[in-house]
Amino acid sequence: MPQYARQLEARLQRVEKELAKLKAAVGRRAAKPWYREIVGAFADDPAFAEISRLGRLIRQGKNKG
Repeated sequence: MPQYARQLEARLQRVEKELAKLKAAVGRRAAKPWYREIVGAFADDPAFAEISRLGRLIRQGKNKG
């Protein structure tokens, strides 16, 4: 087998191994919904509390002047 074919085969095997690792990692992570990962991320954050307050006012139509 020519040298370039052996090099290509070796590279392909490395890529296939990495792909298998990535698939396994994604499979493990998918067991928990993404939104469960971020629950509480902004707890006790004053900036987020203000954003929430202003958003609530806008939704209630109390953002006039």
